[in-house]
Amino acid sequence: MKIKKIMALKVLLVLALALGFTGCSKKGSTKGGSTATGWKINDKKGGFQFNDKFKQQETPPGMISIEGGTFTMGKVQDDVMHDWNNSPNQQHVQSFFMDETEVTNKMYSEYLFWVKTVFPPTEENYKHIYNGAIPDTLVWRNRLGYNETMTNNYLRHPAYADYPVVGVNWIQAVEFSKWRTDRVNENILEREGYLKKDNKIKLGTDVSAENSFSTETYINTPSKAFGGNEEVVLKKEMGGGRRPAADTAKNVYAQRSSGLILPEYRLPTEAEWEYAATALVGNREYNIYKGQKKYPWSGQYTRSSKRQYRGDQLANFKQGKGDYGGIAGWSDDGADITNKVKAYAPNDFGLYDMAGNVAEWVQDVYRPMVDDEANDFNYFRGNVYTKNKIGEDGVVELVTSDNITYDTTSTGKILARNFPGQIVQVPVDENETYLRTQFSTSDNINYRDGDRQSTRFYKFNDSEEGESGGDEKRMYEAPKHSITADSLGKMVKKFDKSDKRTTLVDDNVRVYKGGSWRDRAYWLDPASRRFFPQDMATDYIGFRCAMSKVGPKSNKKTPRGNPKK
Repeated sequence: MKIKKIMALKVLLVLALALGFTGCSKKGSTKGGSTATGWKINDKKGGFQFNDKFKQQETPPGMISIEGGTFTMGKVQDDVMHDWNNSPNQQHVQSFFMDETEVTNKMYSEYLFWVKTVFPPTEENYKHIYNGAIPDTLVWRNRLGYNETMTNNYLRHPAYADYPVVGVNWIQAVEFSKWRTDRVNENILEREGYLKKDNKIKLGTDVSAENSFSTETYINTPSKAFGGNEEVVLKKEMGGGRRPAADTAKNVYAQRSSGLILPEYRLPTEAEWEYAATALVGNREYNIYKGQKKYPWSGQYTRSSKRQYRGDQLANFKQGKGDYGGIAGWSDDGADITNKVKAYAPNDFGLYDMAGNVAEWVQDVYRPMVDDEANDFNYFRGNVYTKNKIGEDGVVELVTSDNITYDTTSTGKILARNFPGQIVQVPVDENETYLRTQFSTSDNINYRDGDRQSTRFYKFNDSEEGESGGDEKRMYEAPKHSITADSLGKMVKKFDKSDKRTTLVDDNVRVYKGGSWRDRAYWLDPASRRFFPQDMATDYIGFRCAMSKVGPKSNKKTPRGNPKK
């Protein structure tokens, strides 16, 4: 009997343990609980907050979703210009967003209005900010041509409002992209109740130089956004409703984990731009996949073969010497200079003017060769890594009216590189680079392009005497123009007239892609590439913005590779 009782007790104990473990399992998988700890997430009483209802990244204003993939970057046909700077190589690009059209005069004028209002050029501390942002309207002038109409009207006149902005150098395009990032995120946070309603439109009153909105400042120290004004920077109750900012910890600011804040606007990389322009998504034949597509549209000709539009030009480009549009009323591309955006059919991604109208800046520093041996995924040359500057109090240091960073370009133009209210950026140091395998310095522009085998000059030790006769490292023998200020503050310009210069390539020249209204059809090929100094502008180079996509490659409800349940 004793043995039977003991066995019965053991069975009951095993059952109890089994039921206990089962109960723990069910409790741990309770809806809203963490799969790591079992703790409640998004509890109104406190704890870890995370947007579990996030579905997909919001499509940014004016942009189109570009699903990433592989393509043959570079030409696969004869190079009639004999540049030999675009040898074919296979690349893969992640999904991203891209502007549907080039940035227009109206869009850029909105930027100028904001800058002039928030940073009045009449104030000493801000006098260079607005003037540095204005495009160079003198790019239209020609010694033997009358173009004063465009010089005086192209940027401002409403007749040209929807035409692509020109006269913008690469640095200005980058600064516009930063500004756009802050304005779009500011609008989203206001819409979602994290910022005071309509505050963004009260420029010069509630919004001024010292209390403008910066995305990165808000993410890192929300209490310092808008100059720390708690009447503008609001908190939201964890459950949803808005409460006063001075309430308990049940109220939170928006964070990256909220899923509301968009990544930064930026210039597209060369690989992204070429991939988006080629638009292989619309044609899957084998020869197309291998890079034989000559234009952003299918076919080998610049005229439409569709019955309704047969014979019409598919882009705005120079058709021959002295022929910028064709004969009036017949065989015409509809423009003699630039044209309105969306005047021609889009490519298969839905992007307009990826050939013709204006050529476009991209992020990359120019090099004759694309180093696909080092990387074939999201290729980009030009990474300069920085980090937020932390003050002695352990809090990020913000730009003020007294420490704005300016660049004086080789043309003498003074450009602001940051605004008050933004976080001061400094180069990464050994704290970030020590024992890393993927990068070792802050500036990576010359990676695999500045060693002893590939440079004309190299940085020698004190005990060595180099060809340069000094402590100098230069990849290319390009001109070195300089601008300094004398004792009275007057600008002194020194133009390099040396006859020993052998190239125009250096670390300050950027790639621009696509043909323009000034170019022959040859340059309409998405694989064509040229370069221009980053601090100079022309009447035929504009730009459009891109934005990285977070999350899945495709927004399809059932991702490829995932079987339907």
